[in-house]
Amino acid sequence: MEENEKRRSPRETAIIRTSMIGIAANIALSLFKAAVGLASHSIAIVLDAVNNLTDALSSVITIIGTRLAGKPADRTHPFGHGRIEYLTAMMIAVIVLYAGFTAFVESVRKIVSPETPDYRTSSLIIVAAAVTVKVLLGRYVSEVGRKVHSEALAASGKDALFDAVISASTLAAALVFIIFRISLEAWLGAAIALVIIRSGVMMLYGTAAEVLGKRAEPETAENVRRSVRKTPEVRSVCDLTIHNYGPEKLIGSVHVEVDDSVPISRIDEMSREIQRRVLKECGVTIEAVGIYAVSSRDRAMLAMEKDILGIIRAHDHILETHGFHVNREKREISVDFVADFSCPDRKGLYEEIAREIGEAYPDYRLLLTMDVDAGDGRSR
Repeated sequence: MEENEKRRSPRETAIIRTSMIGIAANIALSLFKAAVGLASHSIAIVLDAVNNLTDALSSVITIIGTRLAGKPADRTHPFGHGRIEYLTAMMIAVIVLYAGFTAFVESVRKIVSPETPDYRTSSLIIVAAAVTVKVLLGRYVSEVGRKVHSEALAASGKDALFDAVISASTLAAALVFIIFRISLEAWLGAAIALVIIRSGVMMLYGTAAEVLGKRAEPETAENVRRSVRKTPEVRSVCDLTIHNYGPEKLIGSVHVEVDDSVPISRIDEMSREIQRRVLKECGVTIEAVGIYAVSSRDRAMLAMEKDILGIIRAHDHILETHGFHVNREKREISVDFVADFSCPDRKGLYEEIAREIGEAYPDYRLLLTMDVDAGDGRSR
């Protein structure tokens, strides 16, 4: 085992060790709670035990997913297998949902045909101890998940904290029955089931967003832009795209605007500098650095740029304009703009802008591009 751990990355080792702790704790809690629930005829405690068992299964899946995600890149998957972790997190969410629906159905049956619970002091002590264990376990697993950027581990930690609340609720219901002789078991079981279902839905939504490909975190995007702007020749940063191939595998591309007087040899050096710096400072691999050459000397062209960008920016939902270039020999105008996704008619906006620029400069062919708002929606 020690030899295998040496071959694992520190992140993988941390996830597996934390998951093993979770498996041991949840199995022990599940056995104790199942015994207490069956002895006291408490459906709420029995369902709590089942929930702990699903947590143990979730930890097993997390371990398997982490090991598979750690496989090196190959011909079929050149960017590695990191996204497997998102798939395993989705599997955990499905298991949680199944447990929640099953628990809800069983609780409804107990509401229709109730059983009188029989609590003992030892039973209540075990449930109280379980609350403490789950709080400590949940905080520990969540903290490790946050540090190593593991969606599955973070989800398991949150689920453990939910379990602590559930166990505390069963303890409260038991005290209510002992003091007031009012049984809330079946109703509490239904409430617990709904909490479990909600937790599963939220987990499924979060991991599905990762698999579908969501926008990069604003902080990550801003850090990359800040790093790129450290290159003196860069006038502005645009068209930043970041793809997630796993919790620690971010790959992207970016365009920068530079003066058209910058020599091609410096462009090459600049691109390599940007790639190295962004990887070191932000942990993002920039696969390509595109260049937009901006005229800084031609007054007529600068006036033309001001006029055309003014036409575009006069419209609502415009976030950014960039890449302006005029080829007088070919009589072509190139310009890109970014429109907010909240724009009700993106096609209509494009056509209106193209029409207005075309009327202002009828002798030129317009190469107008509407870029996707893949950044954080702020102009740069």
